[in-house]
Amino acid sequence: MRRLRRELGLSQSAMAAEIGMSPSYLNHLERNQRPVTATVLLRLAQSYDVDLKSFAAEGAEAVGPDQLAEILADPMFADLGVPRYELLELADNAPVLADAVARLYAAYSELRRAPVAAGDEGERSALTPQSWVRDHIQANRNHFPFLEEAAETLAGALGDPLAIAEPLRRRLKEGFGVEARVVSPELLDAASQYYDFHRKRLMLSALLRPESRTFGLAYQLALMEFRPLLQRMADSAGAPDAPTRRLLLMSLANYAAAAIMMPYQVFLDAAERHRYAIDRLCAEFGASVEQVAHRLTTLGRSGARGIPFFMLRVDAAGNISKRFAGESFPFSRFGGTCPRWNLHGAFQTPGRVLTQVVETPDGQRFFTIACTVERSVRLDPRENSALAIGLGCDLKLAPRLAYADGLDRSAPLVTPIGPACAICPRVRCPQRAAAPAGRTLTVEESRKTISPFPFLGG
Repeated sequence: MRRLRRELGLSQSAMAAEIGMSPSYLNHLERNQRPVTATVLLRLAQSYDVDLKSFAAEGAEAVGPDQLAEILADPMFADLGVPRYELLELADNAPVLADAVARLYAAYSELRRAPVAAGDEGERSALTPQSWVRDHIQANRNHFPFLEEAAETLAGALGDPLAIAEPLRRRLKEGFGVEARVVSPELLDAASQYYDFHRKRLMLSALLRPESRTFGLAYQLALMEFRPLLQRMADSAGAPDAPTRRLLLMSLANYAAAAIMMPYQVFLDAAERHRYAIDRLCAEFGASVEQVAHRLTTLGRSGARGIPFFMLRVDAAGNISKRFAGESFPFSRFGGTCPRWNLHGAFQTPGRVLTQVVETPDGQRFFTIACTVERSVRLDPRENSALAIGLGCDLKLAPRLAYADGLDRSAPLVTPIGPACAICPRVRCPQRAAAPAGRTLTVEESRKTISPFPFLGG
């Protein structure tokens, strides 16, 4: 409630008057000293058009006890032995402070990976632009209503999503005098597309697949059609420096491009009709698997929500290059992924969709799908350009997915997984790659265990 009030720019007195309660009672609610009743929730929904689900559980932007535990698993905190109940108290009663702790640790992690060179006196942000933008997008639950509405209006004027490439090209030409061309990759050096401001020419690499060319056209049109809106959103976000602001603006333009190609209500209706079958959605909207998967994580419109998916994209070495979630994200915020999740196995079966039911240490179960995709541009035909995409949602929503047909929800085959190995509490894991921080190892020379790092549980 405190976060909502601050987002609305209201004082406690003003919000209390609008929802019909005393400022002191609102103060008690914000400090977790009184329960949020159904009556209060209804008043909030009527006054501010908020999604009541955001008050029912930890939101996507909240830093919870698991994220705090991951931070405190760092060896520099090994002597503190912070009990879990203190982490719960911090996450529940001081969520802004918990977020501040997470930001400080993220900044520290970035500095540790790339320390300032000796004699470098220039200023720089401790948090990389990529990390800051990722956190900002997640703080908004990967959903931007104003961009969605603008893109939906524009898409309606352009026509059929499947044949949208030509209307996009024509709108660029007639509305802004921009000529779009497909050119040799040698002309673009390391770029996949380039806009020449002086000649008003958009050049798209011949190496781009058709769906990526369409996305490139939509991205350029979004920058031109929505520039005032994009600039206002970037300004209001309060980015710490100019590079971060530019990256945020580009990320918002990418979001708008996807929303133009796959307008919200049309896409949601199709997703429900096809039971979230990605190949069917790719065919209907002329989009790639990755574009559709990413779009599925953005369906958070109040009153018209899709399944709240989380999504990861990894390369063959396990590096995470995308991490989005429509609600909470069940995996490590700072580390990698669990090797028991078959996201990594997708590389061994390219072209196939793998399904799996996973269970996190706190007992939550998720239905996941994984498959490989190709990078949008491959400069060297000899290089491995495969990436793996993982999507997941709460197991109780699995019946809405075509991929879950035949799944026995009463007794599914469940794979126990965990967050990063350094904070995973699972004792008997044969794939553990690191000893858990703060736990006592029980290594004995006379006994070898399945896990290379046995430790005391509890």
